[in-house]
Amino acid sequence: MHLHTHTQYSLLDGLTKVPALVKHVKQAGMEAVAITDHGTMSGAIEFYKAATEEGLKPIIGMEAYVSQRTYLDKDPMQDRQYYHLTLLAMNNEGYQNLMHLSTIANLEGFYYRPRVDRVLLEQHQAGLIVLSGCMGGEVSDALRQGQYAQAKKIAQWYKGVFGDRYYIELQDHGHPQHPTAWEEQNRVNQQLLKLAEELDIPAVITCDAHYLKKDDQEAHEILLCVQTGAF
Repeated sequence: MHLHTHTQYSLLDGLTKVPALVKHVKQAGMEAVAITDHGTMSGAIEFYKAATEEGLKPIIGMEAYVSQRTYLDKDPMQDRQYYHLTLLAMNNEGYQNLMHLSTIANLEGFYYRPRVDRVLLEQHQAGLIVLSGCMGGEVSDALRQGQYAQAKKIAQWYKGVFGDRYYIELQDHGHPQHPTAWEEQNRVNQQLLKLAEELDIPAVITCDAHYLKKDDQEAHEILLCVQTGAF
């Protein structure tokens, strides 16, 4: 079951179309799948209908952008930094809170990206499951900077707010024998596991999926070039 999946609604980043995702998940024998598009829930209704029609459990989520200060701060010298955080709705209340967060992020918190902050997350925490995020997450970023104590402090805050609904998220992109193996990610993962054990926080493995199959990789690279203007 994939818990970190981007669709075409992650504009110029996700290649996967919802019908193809549902079909692939069904053929693979999985019973559930989540969508976690960047800062938006635009695909939620299409995804829910498509998944339920196929007898799959749809997990509606969002990969949020968490501002370094508050979501209203928009100083170019201090507020271009943001962190990724994976949010999943566990029930209808969680779905309602996701909609609140997405709306506020896009209408009020937008600064390069649609952003939320810790205060908003605490206000709208009910019914949400939270994963610590990818390498761009606040915990992993601190570990990348060699700030283990800070990473621990961050994880403790999230555990304090979300309790047993907070998980340490690990990802592994790149086989060790492949040229694109990411040694830094391996190093961070080891520290994430240590952190999870010390704080008694469950760990979950995800794959930051932006396309369905290996054959789609080249098309996705082209999509990213369009996004970044790298030709």
